[in-house]
Amino acid sequence: MKKKEVIAYVHTHWDREWYREFEVFRLRLVRVFDNILNLLEHNKIPSFYFDGQVSALVDYLKLKPENEDRIKALVKAKKLFIGPFYCLVDEFLTDEKSFRKNLEIGLKISKHFGCEDFIGYFADTFGHSKFIPDILKDFKIDKAVVWRGVGDLPSEFVFNGVNTVNLVRGYFMDIFNSECSIEQKTEFLKKNLDMISEKSGNTLLLPIGGDHLDVPENLIDQIIQVNELLDDYEIHLGSIFEYFEKVKFKKRFDDELRDCSKTFILPGSYSARLKLKQQNRLCSYRLDLADKLQKKFGSKYNSVINYAYKLLLQNQAHDSICGCSTDDTHDECFVRYKKILQIAQTIVEEIRFSQNTGQLIEFGDKHFHRILEKETISPLKTDQIISKRNGFESNLLYDTYKVPVTENYTTVYTVLQEFNPPKSESDLNADDDIIQNKNIKLEVKNGKINLYHNNKCFENFIEFVRYKDLGDTYNYAPDPNDSGDFAKIKSAKLLYNGHYESAIEINTSFFKVIVTLKKMHKLLNFKINWNNLLTNKLWQVRFNLDKPIKETQSDDMGKIIKRKFDPEYDIRQNLPKQRGHEAKTNTAPMTHFVWSEGFGVITKGLTEYEVFKNSLSITLLRSTGIISNPHNSARTTPAGPPIEVIGAQQLGKNSAEFSFGFYKINDAFDVAEEVYPNAILL
Repeated sequence: MKKKEVIAYVHTHWDREWYREFEVFRLRLVRVFDNILNLLEHNKIPSFYFDGQVSALVDYLKLKPENEDRIKALVKAKKLFIGPFYCLVDEFLTDEKSFRKNLEIGLKISKHFGCEDFIGYFADTFGHSKFIPDILKDFKIDKAVVWRGVGDLPSEFVFNGVNTVNLVRGYFMDIFNSECSIEQKTEFLKKNLDMISEKSGNTLLLPIGGDHLDVPENLIDQIIQVNELLDDYEIHLGSIFEYFEKVKFKKRFDDELRDCSKTFILPGSYSARLKLKQQNRLCSYRLDLADKLQKKFGSKYNSVINYAYKLLLQNQAHDSICGCSTDDTHDECFVRYKKILQIAQTIVEEIRFSQNTGQLIEFGDKHFHRILEKETISPLKTDQIISKRNGFESNLLYDTYKVPVTENYTTVYTVLQEFNPPKSESDLNADDDIIQNKNIKLEVKNGKINLYHNNKCFENFIEFVRYKDLGDTYNYAPDPNDSGDFAKIKSAKLLYNGHYESAIEINTSFFKVIVTLKKMHKLLNFKINWNNLLTNKLWQVRFNLDKPIKETQSDDMGKIIKRKFDPEYDIRQNLPKQRGHEAKTNTAPMTHFVWSEGFGVITKGLTEYEVFKNSLSITLLRSTGIISNPHNSARTTPAGPPIEVIGAQQLGKNSAEFSFGFYKINDAFDVAEEVYPNAILL
């Protein structure tokens, strides 16, 4: 019988940072890539695939700039394949603008080195967005490689219009680096090739490499010896592009890839270290607005915008944004976030100073009724003052001909100003236990938070609950016997009843909640600040709807994704018993909002929701103390090292902010303008 052809490509999967910090990994990268360059130049391997990203290459060249010409020669000779991405970012914890910037920056760098062949390479991202193929096609990329979340699909399929390869057994075939005998290596490879063969035709694809791994110098000799022992397969070293040319793509799949039945998708990463997610959302939003504003006034900040986006993309690498790295690694992430916010704010303020018009700049065709915040030392009579602080007037800080002095230190007010106002007067009304406008009403009564819409009362609509978490940064693991600890609603009081915005404070046994509502707006806003003293807990806000929730709609890559749910499914009753399995959950990721049955929640960096019966819950905090718990009951094999990470407990100061209300799903992006206005005050 003729042996099946196995095309093997040599690669390494390179996390910039994970269980070791960035500079530690970079020094390892120098040793690994020095060797790979030598192997390629001396024809010890025919080609090398550098993980679909260029950030590692850029990091390498900052320490070894003398090797740039060697790299360009290997790329031109089609021995070294790089790009198209700047960094391998998580697909569900980033947004469309950042993802497109990732490709834009990555392709520019790749083409600078002479690369012309590109694949949307997603070997280790934790599931795959339905809308990624559309973005790839916009950048003229017609191939993709995926692994996690694929489920029971074949090795080759058409993923929303893009020819896509499923790495059936994953990317970490590192057996050639082991000290096993050739017979043992052959046995391992045959077992895996048999499983790949079940999903493939007569040509199979075999990755050779793994996480942060070098390539053995005698790889070709090992393959020759293995081939002599294999009865059914013949391995030859080639490139992943060769495989795409040889196979047919027939099966179509047009949904997202988040099936955990065959591979782990590690959904706990949606909520681990939520402070990271909150900073990421804030930075993405402010950087986008700064970019739009500077383009409107001449694009002179383009280079610094790209620099800031590189910092953002470095933080969006899948183990970084997922919160699954060491505490020291994530400390560096927060430093990058601070730099991004400094850059975005400085661009806005410098343009404000140069323009000095006081006008509203709206990006887009629609003009919304807006109530926006502004800092000033001279409030107008029409302004609503909501806070004040001591500091310098902004103009003094951005005037290059002046330096602020002690006498300039004054009171700076934060005020609300109204733009595009409707003709009607303010519809706000609030007292100690009620806050309302014509669209929505919240009432605190008899220890419950009730909501009113269209003259209908939703009693006990909002609850706060926390559960034990026996898992790790990759997977939440519930205690099957834990029914949750529910917050007691103690009291409420009026903070202010203004013309543009009113606010009350709800005191609970968990924390205090500031509730605000603006004139004519559809959304109530909740802001919570508290000092967390508890470890290994999942904190949620729960919205109790009328009916069991069978479908949600949420935003993903600038579009809306529909998801089906079994409202009766309970992870506590479905924890896996056998090794190698991951518990299915009723949780899902979101970028900004989730909607069901006419009700929607828009969050500021809270990226996970859960469905159970008639309740829609948003994760406020998930605290855990280990990267990968070997005894995690929701995932029966490790997903990483069991390193203790006290930072992932998020002890100390925490915050959460979200808005909610009733609206049609077709209006979701317009309603989101109340939370993320696509506008700037000059």
